[in-house]
Amino acid sequence: MPQRLAIVLPPNSDQCPDMTEQTLSLIPDFDLSARNTLALKARSRFGLVLDAPDQVPAAFALAEKRGLGLRILGGGSNVVLSPEFEGITALVAIKGRSIREETDEHVLVEAAAGENWNDLVAYTVKAGFGGIENLALIPGTVGAAPVQNIGAYGAEIADVFESLTAYDSATGEVVEFSRQDCGFAYRDSVFKQQAGRFVVLSLRLRLPKPWQPNLGFAGLSELAGRDDLTPGLVMDRVIALRQSKLPDWRVTPNAGSFFQNPVVAPSQVEPILAEFPNAPKYPQADGKLKLSAGWLIEQAGLKGFTLGPAGISERHALVVVNHGGASADDISALASHIKATIRARFGVELHQEPVLL
Repeated sequence: MPQRLAIVLPPNSDQCPDMTEQTLSLIPDFDLSARNTLALKARSRFGLVLDAPDQVPAAFALAEKRGLGLRILGGGSNVVLSPEFEGITALVAIKGRSIREETDEHVLVEAAAGENWNDLVAYTVKAGFGGIENLALIPGTVGAAPVQNIGAYGAEIADVFESLTAYDSATGEVVEFSRQDCGFAYRDSVFKQQAGRFVVLSLRLRLPKPWQPNLGFAGLSELAGRDDLTPGLVMDRVIALRQSKLPDWRVTPNAGSFFQNPVVAPSQVEPILAEFPNAPKYPQADGKLKLSAGWLIEQAGLKGFTLGPAGISERHALVVVNHGGASADDISALASHIKATIRARFGVELHQEPVLL
């Protein structure tokens, strides 16, 4: 169970003055079109920018006082936003990062939830520390990273996770989660399972010393054995690989990998291997096999497919893109078509990564 750090009194409590309206400024008719990487046209009745931890409980109290719904948004990189939200959208913009501790065995790095994730990767690498360089160029904020248990190139945040501090909106408490408390799994965590309850405030990562590069993924293995190998060199290779394969969301709006790689029983893979003996498959600890969602989509002939203003990238079959003017309904219609096609063609169920908000 997470450790309770403090009980936060709501701003309208009899034990403390009503500071909600003084410390938070509601922004009416809040335009979110430029605050989501799919560039979907979206607005919220009100918006808030939260740049201090104590503003998070105040935001929940303000929403309750006004009888409005509240949703939390980070970098907008893993969401499909609805056109209209008749409540308050609060952007987490809490900043700060530091090296908390350094020993012969590890480095403890702390970062606030509103920090850009890739900036944190670059910060650690520049300081000479390795451990998260394989996760470079993943869009989004630090606070969103543990929710999805982000991963890439054979690594995931759970590998180096130490702890995090979060606000529990159900109890009004600030709590600290250990790695075990988080329930990390493939692209999953307790924060995703209990969506909307916890708001991450800060994150701590334990980076190992001495550094051991993770080069098991295709595209990185050729770096093995180099005398000049550093975390910076690995990070640069990861960035080059991502840029060569994935469209830049600032040029072609997208939400990154749209579907999880399905993990299925061996019996589901047998018919696929009968047709495609070299189909990519990755054994899992529980005896199941992980398949490549992008490979399945491409083999189904959907790479580059369009449905109205939404489509599948011609560069990478796992990326859904907005060709201009797409809405949440357009994205959902395309996602449903992809899932139905893969189900009919391969008997495999795909699960969407971006959250509908």
